[in-house]
Amino acid sequence: MSALSTVTTPAVRGRRSAAQPTRVAETAAVKQPAAAKASATASAAAAKSGAFRRVAGKVVKGVGVGMLVLASLVFLFLAIGPRVLGYQTSTMLTGSMAPLINPGDIVVTHPTPITDIKVGDIITYHIPVEDQRVETHRITEITTTADGGVAVQTKGDANNGIDPWIATLQGTTVDKQIATIPSVGNVIRTLRQPMVMNTLMYGAPAILVIGMLASIWTKNPTKTTPEHAAGAGDEVVA
Repeated sequence: MSALSTVTTPAVRGRRSAAQPTRVAETAAVKQPAAAKASATASAAAAKSGAFRRVAGKVVKGVGVGMLVLASLVFLFLAIGPRVLGYQTSTMLTGSMAPLINPGDIVVTHPTPITDIKVGDIITYHIPVEDQRVETHRITEITTTADGGVAVQTKGDANNGIDPWIATLQGTTVDKQIATIPSVGNVIRTLRQPMVMNTLMYGAPAILVIGMLASIWTKNPTKTTPEHAAGAGDEVVA
Protein backbone atom coordinates (compact mmCIF):
# COMPACT_ATOMS: atom_id res chain seq x y z
CA MET A 1 0.00 0.00 0.00
CA SER A 2 2.82 2.33 0.80
CA ALA A 3 4.39 1.66 -2.58
CA LEU A 4 1.08 2.36 -4.36
CA SER A 5 0.70 5.59 -2.47
CA THR A 6 4.21 6.61 -3.43
CA VAL A 7 3.51 6.03 -7.13
CA THR A 8 -0.01 7.46 -7.25
CA THR A 9 0.46 10.71 -5.37
CA PRO A 10 3.08 12.29 -7.68
CA ALA A 11 0.97 11.36 -10.70
CA VAL A 12 -2.05 13.25 -9.34
CA ARG A 13 0.07 16.23 -8.46
CA GLY A 14 1.58 16.15 -11.92
CA ARG A 15 -1.86 16.27 -13.52
CA ARG A 16 -2.90 19.20 -11.34
CA SER A 17 0.26 21.08 -12.22
CA ALA A 18 -0.39 20.50 -15.92
CA ALA A 19 -3.93 21.91 -15.54
CA GLN A 20 -2.77 25.20 -13.95
CA PRO A 21 -1.20 26.73 -17.11
CA THR A 22 -4.44 25.99 -18.99
CA ARG A 23 -6.47 27.92 -16.40
CA VAL A 24 -4.01 30.85 -16.56
CA ALA A 25 -4.32 30.89 -20.35
CA GLU A 26 -8.11 30.88 -20.09
CA THR A 27 -7.97 33.83 -17.69
CA ALA A 28 -5.69 35.75 -20.04
CA ALA A 29 -8.02 34.95 -22.93
CA VAL A 30 -10.94 36.39 -20.94
CA LYS A 31 -8.99 39.59 -20.18
CA GLN A 32 -7.90 40.15 -23.77
CA PRO A 33 -11.41 40.88 -25.19
CA ALA A 34 -11.96 43.46 -22.41
CA ALA A 35 -8.68 45.18 -23.25
CA ALA A 36 -9.53 45.07 -26.95
CA LYS A 37 -12.93 46.67 -26.29
CA ALA A 38 -11.34 49.45 -24.23
CA SER A 39 -8.78 50.08 -26.96
CA ALA A 40 -11.49 50.17 -29.63
CA THR A 41 -13.54 52.63 -27.57
CA ALA A 42 -10.54 54.90 -27.11
CA SER A 43 -9.76 54.71 -30.83
CA ALA A 44 -13.35 55.59 -31.74
CA ALA A 45 -13.32 58.58 -29.39
CA ALA A 46 -10.03 59.79 -30.83
CA ALA A 47 -11.38 59.39 -34.36
CA LYS A 48 -14.50 61.42 -33.55
CA SER A 49 -12.42 64.16 -31.95
CA GLY A 50 -10.08 64.26 -34.93
CA ALA A 51 -12.99 64.40 -37.39
CA PHE A 52 -14.59 67.28 -35.48
CA ARG A 53 -11.34 69.24 -35.46
CA ARG A 54 -10.85 68.66 -39.17
CA VAL A 55 -14.38 69.85 -39.98
CA ALA A 56 -14.03 72.88 -37.70
CA GLY A 57 -10.73 73.78 -39.32
CA LYS A 58 -12.20 73.53 -42.82
CA VAL A 59 -15.23 75.64 -41.86
CA VAL A 60 -13.11 78.40 -40.33
CA LYS A 61 -10.74 78.36 -43.28
CA GLY A 62 -13.65 78.43 -45.75
CA VAL A 63 -15.24 81.42 -44.01
CA GLY A 64 -11.93 83.25 -44.06
CA VAL A 65 -11.39 82.59 -47.75
CA GLY A 66 -14.97 83.64 -48.56
CA MET A 67 -14.63 86.91 -46.67
CA LEU A 68 -11.29 87.60 -48.31
CA VAL A 69 -12.73 87.00 -51.78
CA LEU A 70 -15.76 89.19 -51.01
CA ALA A 71 -13.54 91.99 -49.70
CA SER A 72 -11.37 91.77 -52.83
CA LEU A 73 -14.38 91.92 -55.16
CA VAL A 74 -15.89 94.88 -53.31
CA PHE A 75 -12.56 96.69 -53.37
CA LEU A 76 -12.12 96.06 -57.09
CA PHE A 77 -15.69 97.10 -57.94
CA LEU A 78 -15.85 100.23 -55.78
CA ALA A 79 -12.26 101.48 -55.73
CA ILE A 80 -10.29 100.11 -58.67
CA GLY A 81 -13.02 99.81 -61.32
CA PRO A 82 -14.11 103.48 -61.38
CA ARG A 83 -10.47 104.62 -61.59
CA VAL A 84 -9.47 102.19 -64.31
CA LEU A 85 -12.67 101.90 -66.35
CA GLY A 86 -14.13 105.31 -65.52
CA TYR A 87 -17.62 104.14 -64.53
CA GLN A 88 -19.58 105.33 -61.50
CA THR A 89 -22.09 103.52 -59.29
CA SER A 90 -25.09 104.77 -57.37
CA THR A 91 -27.96 103.16 -55.54
CA MET A 92 -31.54 103.78 -56.64
CA LEU A 93 -33.52 104.91 -53.60
CA THR A 94 -37.00 105.37 -55.09
CA GLY A 95 -39.29 103.50 -57.46
CA SER A 96 -39.58 106.33 -59.99
CA MET A 97 -37.82 104.25 -62.67
CA ALA A 98 -39.57 100.94 -61.97
CA PRO A 99 -39.79 98.32 -63.30
CA LEU A 100 -36.51 98.89 -65.17
CA ILE A 101 -34.66 100.18 -62.08
CA ASN A 102 -36.08 99.34 -58.67
CA PRO A 103 -35.20 100.60 -55.20
CA GLY A 104 -31.99 98.94 -54.03
CA ASP A 105 -30.66 98.38 -57.57
CA ILE A 106 -27.20 99.58 -58.54
CA VAL A 107 -27.08 102.01 -61.46
CA VAL A 108 -23.80 101.89 -63.34
CA THR A 109 -23.08 105.03 -65.38
CA HIS A 110 -20.28 106.16 -67.66
CA PRO A 111 -19.34 109.74 -68.61
CA THR A 112 -20.71 110.43 -72.08
CA PRO A 113 -20.19 113.56 -74.21
CA ILE A 114 -23.23 115.79 -73.94
CA THR A 115 -23.32 116.06 -77.72
CA ASP A 116 -23.86 112.27 -77.96
CA ILE A 117 -26.92 111.99 -75.72
CA LYS A 118 -30.37 111.62 -77.22
CA VAL A 119 -34.00 111.37 -76.19
CA GLY A 120 -34.66 108.08 -74.44
CA ASP A 121 -31.27 107.90 -72.69
CA ILE A 122 -31.21 107.52 -68.92
CA ILE A 123 -28.86 109.94 -67.21
CA THR A 124 -27.77 110.64 -63.65
CA TYR A 125 -27.49 114.35 -62.87
CA HIS A 126 -28.02 117.00 -60.20
CA ILE A 127 -31.48 118.52 -60.34
CA PRO A 128 -31.50 122.35 -60.54
CA VAL A 129 -33.95 122.89 -57.65
CA GLU A 130 -34.31 122.22 -53.93
CA ASP A 131 -31.25 120.43 -52.52
CA GLN A 132 -29.83 119.68 -56.00
CA ARG A 133 -29.92 115.97 -55.22
CA VAL A 134 -28.75 113.37 -57.71
CA GLU A 135 -31.53 111.98 -59.90
CA THR A 136 -31.59 109.15 -62.42
CA HIS A 137 -34.35 109.70 -65.00
CA ARG A 138 -34.99 109.30 -68.71
CA ILE A 139 -34.56 112.19 -71.15
CA THR A 140 -37.82 113.18 -72.86
CA GLU A 141 -36.66 116.37 -74.57
CA ILE A 142 -33.37 118.10 -75.44
CA THR A 143 -33.15 121.86 -76.06
CA THR A 144 -30.41 124.38 -76.67
CA THR A 145 -30.06 127.33 -74.31
CA ALA A 146 -29.45 130.93 -75.38
CA ASP A 147 -25.77 130.66 -74.58
CA GLY A 148 -25.35 127.47 -76.61
CA GLY A 149 -25.68 125.04 -73.71
CA VAL A 150 -27.76 121.88 -73.59
CA ALA A 151 -30.87 121.59 -71.43
CA VAL A 152 -32.90 118.42 -70.86
CA GLN A 153 -36.39 117.58 -69.75
CA THR A 154 -36.59 114.28 -67.85
CA LYS A 155 -39.19 111.90 -66.48
CA GLY A 156 -39.27 108.83 -64.29
CA ASP A 157 -40.72 105.81 -66.10
CA ALA A 158 -43.10 105.12 -63.21
CA ASN A 159 -44.16 108.77 -62.73
CA ASN A 160 -47.35 110.13 -64.24
CA GLY A 161 -45.84 113.40 -65.42
CA ILE A 162 -42.56 114.93 -66.43
CA ASP A 163 -40.17 116.38 -63.85
CA PRO A 164 -41.13 119.97 -62.88
CA TRP A 165 -37.78 121.43 -63.98
CA ILE A 166 -35.48 121.75 -66.96
CA ALA A 167 -31.86 120.95 -66.18
CA THR A 168 -29.00 122.63 -67.98
CA LEU A 169 -26.15 120.19 -68.23
CA GLN A 170 -22.80 121.50 -67.05
CA GLY A 171 -19.42 120.61 -68.48
CA THR A 172 -18.79 118.46 -71.52
CA THR A 173 -20.02 115.07 -70.28
CA VAL A 174 -23.00 113.62 -68.44
CA ASP A 175 -23.28 110.29 -66.61
CA LYS A 176 -25.29 107.95 -68.83
CA GLN A 177 -26.72 104.69 -67.55
CA ILE A 178 -25.01 101.66 -69.09
CA ALA A 179 -26.06 98.83 -66.75
CA THR A 180 -28.23 97.96 -63.78
CA ILE A 181 -27.31 95.45 -61.08
CA PRO A 182 -30.49 94.29 -59.33
CA SER A 183 -31.00 94.07 -55.57
CA VAL A 184 -27.44 94.65 -54.38
CA GLY A 185 -27.52 98.40 -53.81
CA ASN A 186 -28.33 98.12 -50.12
CA VAL A 187 -25.54 95.58 -49.70
CA ILE A 188 -23.07 97.91 -51.42
CA ARG A 189 -24.17 100.83 -49.27
CA THR A 190 -23.63 98.72 -46.18
CA LEU A 191 -20.24 97.54 -47.36
CA ARG A 192 -19.21 101.13 -47.99
CA GLN A 193 -19.59 101.91 -44.30
CA PRO A 194 -16.10 102.39 -42.77
CA MET A 195 -16.68 99.87 -39.99
CA VAL A 196 -17.89 97.16 -42.37
CA MET A 197 -15.10 97.87 -44.87
CA ASN A 198 -12.44 97.68 -42.16
CA THR A 199 -13.94 94.44 -40.87
CA LEU A 200 -13.73 92.88 -44.32
CA MET A 201 -10.25 94.18 -45.05
CA TYR A 202 -8.70 93.18 -41.72
CA GLY A 203 -11.06 90.54 -40.38
CA ALA A 204 -10.91 88.27 -43.42
CA PRO A 205 -7.11 87.77 -43.31
CA ALA A 206 -7.32 87.20 -39.56
CA ILE A 207 -9.95 84.47 -39.99
CA LEU A 208 -7.88 82.93 -42.79
CA VAL A 209 -4.84 82.75 -40.50
CA ILE A 210 -6.99 81.19 -37.77
CA GLY A 211 -8.19 78.61 -40.30
CA MET A 212 -4.62 77.74 -41.24
CA LEU A 213 -3.67 77.37 -37.60
CA ALA A 214 -6.76 75.21 -37.04
CA SER A 215 -5.75 72.95 -39.94
CA ILE A 216 -2.33 72.52 -38.35
CA TRP A 217 -3.99 71.82 -34.99
CA THR A 218 -6.10 69.06 -36.53
CA LYS A 219 -3.03 67.02 -37.46
CA ASN A 220 -2.41 64.13 -35.08
CA PRO A 221 1.36 63.63 -34.57
CA THR A 222 0.82 60.54 -32.42
CA LYS A 223 -1.05 58.65 -35.13
CA THR A 224 0.26 55.09 -35.40
CA THR A 225 1.78 54.20 -38.73
CA PRO A 226 0.90 50.92 -40.47
CA GLU A 227 4.43 49.66 -39.82
CA HIS A 228 4.06 50.26 -36.09
CA ALA A 229 0.67 48.60 -36.10
CA ALA A 230 2.10 45.54 -37.86
CA GLY A 231 4.97 45.36 -35.38
CA ALA A 232 2.59 45.54 -32.46
CA GLY A 233 0.53 42.75 -33.96
CA ASP A 234 3.61 40.58 -34.38
CA GLU A 235 4.48 41.06 -30.75
CA VAL A 236 1.00 40.05 -29.62
CA VAL A 237 1.05 36.93 -31.77
CA ALA A 238 4.46 35.95 -30.45
